[in-house]
Amino acid sequence: MKGNSARVLVVSRKVGERILIGDEIAVTVIKVGSGGVRIGIEAPKELPVVREELAIQLQQAEQLAIENARQLAGDSES
Repeated sequence: MKGNSARVLVVSRKVGERILIGDEIAVTVIKVGSGGVRIGIEAPKELPVVREELAIQLQQAEQLAIENARQLAGDSES
């Protein structure tokens, strides 16, 4: 999450129960097990829904690609 302006809602939910986020997003508890909770997320197709660890990996890969492109551009100018 970016910045400190995020709100955190902590709720208890049972399997099958949902949490609504605005008018277009619904989070449903699918399964609860000893290893974690499986959730389903319904959101508009144009809204990316990505696990945080994958988003971080993508950001790091993009940053590395930018840095490599800058180095290559600098090398070709020499």
